[in-house]
Amino acid sequence: MYRAPKGYSEEEAIQYYIDKLLKLFDEAAPASDVAAIIIEPLQGEGGFIPVPIEFVKKLRKICDDNGIMLIADEVQCGNCRTGKYFTSEYWKEAGAAPDIIATAKSMGAGVPISAISAREEVMDAAPAGTIGGTYCGNPLACAAAIKTMEIMKEEDYCAKSLHIVSVVRKAFEKMKEKYDIIGDVRGIGGMLGVEFVKDKESKEPNPEFVSKLIQTALQKGLLLENAGSFGNVIRFLAPLCMTEEQMEAGLKIFEESILANL
Repeated sequence: MYRAPKGYSEEEAIQYYIDKLLKLFDEAAPASDVAAIIIEPLQGEGGFIPVPIEFVKKLRKICDDNGIMLIADEVQCGNCRTGKYFTSEYWKEAGAAPDIIATAKSMGAGVPISAISAREEVMDAAPAGTIGGTYCGNPLACAAAIKTMEIMKEEDYCAKSLHIVSVVRKAFEKMKEKYDIIGDVRGIGGMLGVEFVKDKESKEPNPEFVSKLIQTALQKGLLLENAGSFGNVIRFLAPLCMTEEQMEAGLKIFEESILANL
């Protein structure tokens, strides 16, 4: 929404993007030839951009009308990151649940594993033995994932995510008010993006500042990573098990590093 056509309301912007998608059916592949549409509920590498629920609802209808599967890519945003076990649970609450969910990364707490899940009729549609991979069903990885899921549920990691965002988002919004160089703060739950620009009016991306910010923060003991098409978004994706002291220390270094480069 931050980079929607200038002057567009949210409703107009969402329709603009839906129209762009429909155009693909005319210019790239007819809807009848499309098996599935895969989308991240909250873009990771793309710049921590949450998909508006109204867009998802329209997308769900397009898929239903054309026999297309809707896949939620939750490799980065799944596993309690956004206040739900899967971010697409927010879609489900709006009546637009995906047909398939793909997940990985946090699922095994550092042990490599990925998974797909879907309704029984979807999973059973593929003949036995046709879906496989080198590491399919690795016992160690599966055991790690099961234990990780148990801990996340027992210790209520979804609530941890919502607590973290209640503190961190407030701090980021205050910085946005203070510094003209921060154009947007966005995300869902404990997964937030801070977009840096040359100035708020032009919204011109400022990857140069972000590069310096990352190096300054590193020298102070804080690891940061950028994202986005222009490399101008700092992604907040800290461990959900971090302490209050670690959270406050990180925010302090982050702001100090911004000030050091202004």
